[in-house]
Amino acid sequence: REQIALYLNFDMIASPNGVQFVFDGDNSDQVGEGPGPEGSAQLERDINEFLDGKGKPHEGTDFTGRSDYGPFIEVGIPSGGTDTGAEGIKTAAQAEVFGGEAGIAYDPCYHAACDDLDNIDMGHFDT
Repeated sequence: REQIALYLNFDMIASPNGVQFVFDGDNSDQVGEGPGPEGSAQLERDINEFLDGKGKPHEGTDFTGRSDYGPFIEVGIPSGGTDTGAEGIKTAAQAEVFGGEAGIAYDPCYHAACDDLDNIDMGHFDT
């Protein structure tokens, strides 16, 4: 633990109907599990500033423990990163901002046989 300064998670970064999510390190969204370990808020700010500088819209997402960051936050290692969604359903408001289609999953092929290189949004991937 003492030898790991932080953990950055960039998993599921090119969902075909995605939203650019940033892990909510400081719980500024006030939903779900609360903030990440101390230092996670700074990682969130840094990633938000990076995306802002590229003119890329983004929104927060909760640390749910469902991704590779889970074991790191469990032991207090500051964590941050992005994803573009999985089986969650894109809202109309998100479709207006990020494009894509409201009412269907961010990634209809999440953990399915069709989850292959043909199932990538290169615009999200390039970010």
